[in-house]
Amino acid sequence: MSEGEKKKGFFSRLAAGLKRSSSGIADSVTAVFTKKKLDSETLEELEDALIAADLGSLAAMRVTERLAKDRFDKEVTDEEVKTVLAETIAETLLPLEASLDIGTTTRPEVVLFVGVNGSGKTTTLGKIAAQLKSAGKRPLLVAGDTFRAAAVEQIAVWGERTNCPVEKRDLGADAAGLAFDAIDRARRENLDAVLIDTAGRLQNRAELMDELRKIVRVISKIDETAPHKVILVLDGTVGSNALSQAEAFLEAANVSGLIMTKLDGTAKGGALVQVAEKFALPIHAIGIGEGIDDLQSFDANAFARALAGLDDA
Repeated sequence: MSEGEKKKGFFSRLAAGLKRSSSGIADSVTAVFTKKKLDSETLEELEDALIAADLGSLAAMRVTERLAKDRFDKEVTDEEVKTVLAETIAETLLPLEASLDIGTTTRPEVVLFVGVNGSGKTTTLGKIAAQLKSAGKRPLLVAGDTFRAAAVEQIAVWGERTNCPVEKRDLGADAAGLAFDAIDRARRENLDAVLIDTAGRLQNRAELMDELRKIVRVISKIDETAPHKVILVLDGTVGSNALSQAEAFLEAANVSGLIMTKLDGTAKGGALVQVAEKFALPIHAIGIGEGIDDLQSFDANAFARALAGLDDA
């Protein structure tokens, strides 16, 4: 299968996954534009509908302002509104497209994966390990969630699946010490990257955030430039709650970029736009399923069109 076919297939699955989001937005647009004429009342209704669809007030305001400027008091179709919506979302997200380049300029490159419980951190780490391996790189997988036996086992399974080495300890072991030892091992074995899983932690649990800060401090003792990347993995189903999660992890671990998972069937996919608006974090990838190929580099135009309920351009 060619890259173009893969990309088209991913868009189809993304569009299908975002159907609940796009249907909500598209239905809102269609319902609002039964009158067909763009007046102040219609624009206000549209803005409220977009905010309710988790796009956030800033993006919603930009959409309505753009429509008002070009089409006020004119007849307008719901398809035209969706096109403006997609264009506005894409303009917000395009500057934040950022491919995830690991292990090319810094070796070993230390990458820390953070996020709340159930966000998909461990699976995302495994998929990235598979991608690195297929690109000829040698990553070390680190089972840094020492609280959950299932998480340690999951990393071990990804290690076997990708034929990558794994660093792990007994349950309850010090995660910061494990990270330190993993980086030391990667240096000795001349590996390209150290991918460190961390325990899922709620953003309002101070003691868990303190432990994350400790991991970052200890890592910097073996390499003052590390961690080189801190990737926040956000669950696409949490909606506007993603904002408070991003804020907390930015403060605790100096997040450098984000990946949004579980976009395969959520009504809250628009939350990615809100996070982008507020924090301007690079968006590396989005996930739409459990398979290795279900994590793809972020494409702002494709995401915007899928979210607005339009076909791929």
